[in-house]
Amino acid sequence: MISTFIRHELKAFWRSKNTGKSVAIRVVMGILILYLLINVLIVGFLLDKILEGVFPNEDLVKSFCGIILIYFLFDLLMRLQLQELPTLRVQPYLHLPIKRNSLVRYLALSAVLSMFNLWPFILFLPFVFKIVVTDLGILVSLAFVAAIIGLTVFNNYLALYIKRRSNLNGWIFLMAAAVLILITTCDFKWHLYSLRDISYSFFGQLTKTPALAVIPFALGVVMYYFNFLYLKRNLYLEELTAHKVKIYKSSTDIPFLSRFGAVGDLVANEIKLVLRNKRSRSSLIMGLFFMFYGLIFYTNSHYGEGFKVFVGMFMTGIFIINYGQFMFSWQASHFDGLLVGKISFTDFLKAKYLLFTVVSTVAFLLTTPYVYFGWRVLMIHFIMYLWNIGINTTMVLFFANRNFKRIDLSKGASFNWEGVGATQLLLSFPLILAPYLIYGPFAIFKHPDIGLALLAAIAIIFILTRTFWIKQLEADFNTKRYQIAEGFRNK
Repeated sequence: MISTFIRHELKAFWRSKNTGKSVAIRVVMGILILYLLINVLIVGFLLDKILEGVFPNEDLVKSFCGIILIYFLFDLLMRLQLQELPTLRVQPYLHLPIKRNSLVRYLALSAVLSMFNLWPFILFLPFVFKIVVTDLGILVSLAFVAAIIGLTVFNNYLALYIKRRSNLNGWIFLMAAAVLILITTCDFKWHLYSLRDISYSFFGQLTKTPALAVIPFALGVVMYYFNFLYLKRNLYLEELTAHKVKIYKSSTDIPFLSRFGAVGDLVANEIKLVLRNKRSRSSLIMGLFFMFYGLIFYTNSHYGEGFKVFVGMFMTGIFIINYGQFMFSWQASHFDGLLVGKISFTDFLKAKYLLFTVVSTVAFLLTTPYVYFGWRVLMIHFIMYLWNIGINTTMVLFFANRNFKRIDLSKGASFNWEGVGATQLLLSFPLILAPYLIYGPFAIFKHPDIGLALLAAIAIIFILTRTFWIKQLEADFNTKRYQIAEGFRNK
């Protein structure tokens, strides 16, 4: 049955009207992946030399045992961001006399065909056969190989399980990413424990008791079983249609947004768009990663206050920059419907302002722990937060009226440059340079407080005159609406 599914997938690919474009993309991606794998293979053959240089006073096998768990932790982080979910159009098969276990088994096993599953073997196996076999024998080497297989399978299916659950609840993905970031930060930044010691405590014992390799192997089998059960429970037509309607609440059920009427409904729909699609969700996830950006600059005394202005703007406005640079491309697939619908474009713009204000407010609150580095840091963050919701939001929407490139939300986020053009490049310069044009001269002449006060005053003026700017943006949009719509129709 699996061979039948594979034949159907191949026929669907070759019969698609976009086959030529898809083949070209796959060839380019294949060359890029091959290049990466060759680099990983080189690192694998030189791993003993690298470990000797990094840990000169340690036994090679001991240092190798200490990095395995760290590798798989970062491997899981990469998988959450880059690994694609295996797909199969299951609806046409559900009414046929095909066992659902066969459908689920195909979906589950096809997930093994991922480039991420090759990397640990290419990286670690050369070391195992060069060093471990020589020092500890074939039995211990086979135990290491079995443990690596088990952890690879575990990571593979854990990442897929989290991403599948995230399709129903975006907060699951954010919580999983936050937990992984916290685990790494507690070691590498706060030094509360050592992941190397934890890794060696298991893999070091593996050198004495090879039978312990059963544990990671069993973890991989259990994770596969969880994926199998989850897919089987959600494979029925009711789960694919009506059940989803029941899970996702309407926008009016969000208490905070319901008070804004039609504008609140538009914001709630856009929040769902952000959380449900990989490309847009990556903008939000990257924003959470950059909440740690201040640790790079505030822990180093060489960076002056000018960098604090940049960091404050970046951390409180990263979502505006990442997500806003593709405005209105996120709605490209249904933009014609927005033009002919009963939606007021004034409300549409107000919804963008409200969305950015809400997300930037949350980002500012997340940066408040940086008060540890001084109250002035928090004050600068607040001023740049006002700048983001007052001026940067207006500039982003101004450039949105000049963005004619569509984005297909059905595509993944990794290695996807769809919608990227000159508009995005030009947008970054005024967003980054504008506050320095005001703050910079005062900072040079040793009056930074005046520069900060001026930044805050201009930002507050823009916020108080937001209605005026919305009218200007709407008038500008009306002169370009058909160009934007035509550009979004080009696939």
